[in-house]
Amino acid sequence: MRPWVLMRQADIAFEEVLVRFDSFAPESEFKRTMATVSAAGKVPVLQDGDLRIWDSLAIAEYLAEKFPLHHLWPSDTALRARARSVCAEMHSGFSALRSACPMNIEADLPEVGRQAWENQPALRTDLNRILALWSDLLNAHGGEMLFGHFTAADAFFAPVACRIKTYQLPTTPLAQRYVDRLLNLESVCAWIDGARMEHDFRAFEEPYRQQP
Repeated sequence: MRPWVLMRQADIAFEEVLVRFDSFAPESEFKRTMATVSAAGKVPVLQDGDLRIWDSLAIAEYLAEKFPLHHLWPSDTALRARARSVCAEMHSGFSALRSACPMNIEADLPEVGRQAWENQPALRTDLNRILALWSDLLNAHGGEMLFGHFTAADAFFAPVACRIKTYQLPTTPLAQRYVDRLLNLESVCAWIDGARMEHDFRAFEEPYRQQP
């Protein structure tokens, strides 16, 4: 989602190739298809000519270098370093949030979210850290996007906004307004619309839900 939203919101043209997911097993169709694209066997992968980039943060850096006029990072050196730190923390952290609240665009799971919030201290720690981070940045830069205008940092937190909505996780008024703005970005709306059209269901990923 992150590089897709980043490119779409910045109006960088790209062609999407969807690889259907069936399982993480080495012999799965997904893994066999991805093996022809990247030795890492994971998505996303950006292909530009003969160059292939297989990590969302590396993709963001490459795009920022290739399209400097799109200002995918803040122009100020210190703010740019902070934006990169924010993205790196999101990229490598918050495992409790990812585990307790898997990405699920189609579902509406407030009860699952309530139980996870009550029973999993690590989830509360993760979300409280995110809310504090957002508060600092939004208050410092005008309360619209994290660094004033849309940057890679906002794209990196778009999946968190989706999780907050799906599981109705508690937020502050400031954070909720930011979530609402993210979810109403044209790029995020387009990605969500595309995800809803897929109607894929994997029981092992959604033990709390019956097949639609």
